[in-house]
Amino acid sequence: MFSRSSWIHLRIPFSYFLLPIFLFSVALSPNLNGGRLFWVFFILHFLLYPASNGFNSYFDKDEKSIGGVKNPPPVSKGLYYLALVFDLLAIVLGYLKLGLLFAIMVLVYGFVSKAYSHPMIRLKKYPIIGWITTGVFQGFFVVLTCYAGLNQFDVETLLRPHILTPALLSTLMLLGNYPMTQVYQHEEDAKRGDITMSLKLGIRGTFYFTALLFALASAGFAFFFVHYYQVKYAIGFFTALLPVVLYFLYWFIRVYQDETKADYRHTMLLNLFSATCLNVFFICFFLDSSQVIQVFASVD
Repeated sequence: MFSRSSWIHLRIPFSYFLLPIFLFSVALSPNLNGGRLFWVFFILHFLLYPASNGFNSYFDKDEKSIGGVKNPPPVSKGLYYLALVFDLLAIVLGYLKLGLLFAIMVLVYGFVSKAYSHPMIRLKKYPIIGWITTGVFQGFFVVLTCYAGLNQFDVETLLRPHILTPALLSTLMLLGNYPMTQVYQHEEDAKRGDITMSLKLGIRGTFYFTALLFALASAGFAFFFVHYYQVKYAIGFFTALLPVVLYFLYWFIRVYQDETKADYRHTMLLNLFSATCLNVFFICFFLDSSQVIQVFASVD
């Protein structure tokens, strides 16, 4: 359980790629508290996501590159138990530090992530269901979970339009991004019988599909910022994502000429650019929209 290989398969650093969802939720939250902010961040990124990664790795038994690990070591039964311990800690700490609603939502996320990987259900082998499930729960559901944990709100409050809209936009963005994370795993997925969305679309089709959903999601974010905030945030959002778009186009040209370039290294670089640009934007958005920058400026 405590072997080095088991900890590698938790892929804790990979949680960085999901950090934009948390930061977006922080930027939207009206009742921030330092303690609650820490515990939501810690439970999601150091317990819940790693537990999901470890559980998925145990049943996949990948021999080639997976997200965040170029050369995955063989899995052992200890990984299975370690993932369950992390899940349990996430639920218990969620209840003790953030309340019953947050703990229940963490529990639901854990069940869904297990259904995605476990051979008895294995949503991963169904391209449409697996794709939608991942997009909804890593986007929409996590935004609501973060919002509930950060603000101590009830379910009724979570269902208001100004919260549901960004939650849905997060899912739309992830629905476009998720097939790209599978584009280098076609051989491994096909060998296991997992017909992923990317495998169904094909390599070039995955790029076209991602570009379409990314454009729709970007338009949705622009509408959201203009409608609920100010035009400058929509402009800032597009500016922040410009490096991602340029890298995506560069990579697509290379893949169009040679499909072997749809590999692990390029996929991880796209994830890194995307997560970093979004993280920077959401931090700046939070600092400016919450008046934090203005407060510090007035002190000087």
